[in-house]
Amino acid sequence: MNRLKDSTSPYLLQHADNPVDWWPWCEAAFTEAARRDLPVMLSVGYAACHWCHVMAHESFEDPATAALLNEHMVAIKVDREERPDVDSVYMTATQAMTGQGGWPMTVFMTPDKEPFFCGTYFPRDRFQQLILGVAQAWRDQRDGVVGQARHAATALAENAAAVTRALRDTEGEARFGEVTAASVSALEHDYDAADGGFGRAPKFPPSMVLEFLLRHHWRTGAPAALRMAEGTCEAMARGGMYDQLGGGFARYSTDSAWVVPHFEKMLYDNALLARVYLNLWRVTGSELGRRVALETCTWMAHEMRTAGGGLAASLDADSEGEEGRYYVWRPAGLTAVLGPEDGEFAARAFGVTEAGTFERGASVLQRRAEPADADRFARVRQALLAAREDRVRPGQDDKVVAAWNGLAISALAECALALGQPDLLATARAAATLLAEVHLKGDRLIRTSRGGHAGDTEGVLEDYACVAEGFGVLSGVTGEGRWLTLAGRLLEAALDAFGDGAGGFFDTAADGEPLIFRPADAADNATPSGTFAMAGALLSYAALTGSARHREAAEAALGVLPAIAARYPRAAGAGLAVAEAWLAGPAEIAVVGCEDDERTTVLHRTALLAAPPGAVLALGDGDPKTRGTVPLLIGRGQVGGAPAAYVCRGFTCQAPVTTPEELRAVLAAPAWT
Repeated sequence: MNRLKDSTSPYLLQHADNPVDWWPWCEAAFTEAARRDLPVMLSVGYAACHWCHVMAHESFEDPATAALLNEHMVAIKVDREERPDVDSVYMTATQAMTGQGGWPMTVFMTPDKEPFFCGTYFPRDRFQQLILGVAQAWRDQRDGVVGQARHAATALAENAAAVTRALRDTEGEARFGEVTAASVSALEHDYDAADGGFGRAPKFPPSMVLEFLLRHHWRTGAPAALRMAEGTCEAMARGGMYDQLGGGFARYSTDSAWVVPHFEKMLYDNALLARVYLNLWRVTGSELGRRVALETCTWMAHEMRTAGGGLAASLDADSEGEEGRYYVWRPAGLTAVLGPEDGEFAARAFGVTEAGTFERGASVLQRRAEPADADRFARVRQALLAAREDRVRPGQDDKVVAAWNGLAISALAECALALGQPDLLATARAAATLLAEVHLKGDRLIRTSRGGHAGDTEGVLEDYACVAEGFGVLSGVTGEGRWLTLAGRLLEAALDAFGDGAGGFFDTAADGEPLIFRPADAADNATPSGTFAMAGALLSYAALTGSARHREAAEAALGVLPAIAARYPRAAGAGLAVAEAWLAGPAEIAVVGCEDDERTTVLHRTALLAAPPGAVLALGDGDPKTRGTVPLLIGRGQVGGAPAAYVCRGFTCQAPVTTPEELRAVLAAPAWT
């Protein structure tokens, strides 16, 4: 009996018709395994995962393989995006046992949830052999298997605690300024000067590291930080990882030159990168940065919006059973859409050749240089985009993940203000409203929803942090104080439920489901770690409210930064970015003026564009009854009937200014750079 049909996860629903007797992750599944005296096979993946689809087609849709599983195992299917806690625990086990990890993740464990054999993708024949081998070992070598599993679980728990202690022991040994400067030097050793990015293929977008480098350059003027950030941003945006027709970034590049991507598109990547490219434009005036930020936000607003107003988790890499089919082109296809002359022009502009850059002679579109004829390029690009709309689109995972929507709200709200795009602000506000009305239950946050209905999984640390940050940014852009109030509620709940009593954080709540150990990974992965995201949200909230307690909590959370940055700065980008905001104050800017006064709008936009990245904004008209009570606004008013901006640090403000020129001058002063 397959039990996935009532799931709210699109990934689990993809497996609802499998002949496997799937269970969702629940206590009943482990009770059933104990009753039948069988081991558990845990399969973890996500909807946009290409190799998850491959293993599903080869094994989970195969009646013979399913029959073996049903006879010898209790099979549990988990969406890693819905249950990041389960994924984190068993990915740690997989990496410890095999030296590597990935998805689909395949774990064999006892009914007590203790793992004894781990792996990732297995071809069907190998998977069938593995099932039979595990079943035989369970029958004939039970004591050894159970003992091995118990030893592994104990070692994983002890190691997790030891890692946390080791990181925290270094607190105070290096101050933030020293850590950030040393990290820039360390990153230079990994930087690919030829193609941008860090390390070798495959290359993932180093979103948090880029944010840090741009903030560091703004504060210090360090040329190396800007060189690495500009080089990487340019290479990613001009290569095949960026969708040159529709906007938005794919998950990663399979090669070192950013030519051929893994085509799935994740909301979190695009939310993080939209903010990076906006800041690239703010810091350097880069037209590429402005264009890519706008296109990426527009893609999120148009392609990822769900019926309930939230933003969907991802788009598949595959369509019609082939990875990348929706995105790639051949010269003949260009000619068929555009005609011979424009087809040849497009082939040159996008790097489409007869030999191709992808499979079977197809090419991934690139934009290595700006075409001389911009109008012709725009017309051709629009025609190709319209033609592509007739293709079968990749599937969408339309569940709403709280943390990723929080990241998107921050990016969309800032881009809306900076670029004068009210439709982007409407998208940010709709997503925030969904989170507030569907995901927020009292002071507790639900991680996912679908179709306007909340799921069963409580939020993890990153959900509270990213949503609180998004609400805070939205408050500063809209002037609606209620968002800051909600941010404060979430942060209070997180401090109570996730704090470890020593200034750090666990990734799961104290009253959450017990696993074989309580995860507390302070290092970044594809998204900011929960610890660093919480440090950033606490610091921003402190800057808007003057709360010393929240600022102290942010500093304590950053206590793990020196150790992580010293060992692997590429996994500390989010923490380093927060440290840069800390070192810059962060700058606090209160703009006071009538909402319908164009001068207020101009001053407000100037505040965002001219402020150091990481600064906080507050907008009001001087009347708490109409704008809500944001502490940074209290006691601030217009000057001589004109809108005014107050630039502050630690709630100590300089004299108000009333013109964009004056505001830019204040923010350009050495105290703010």
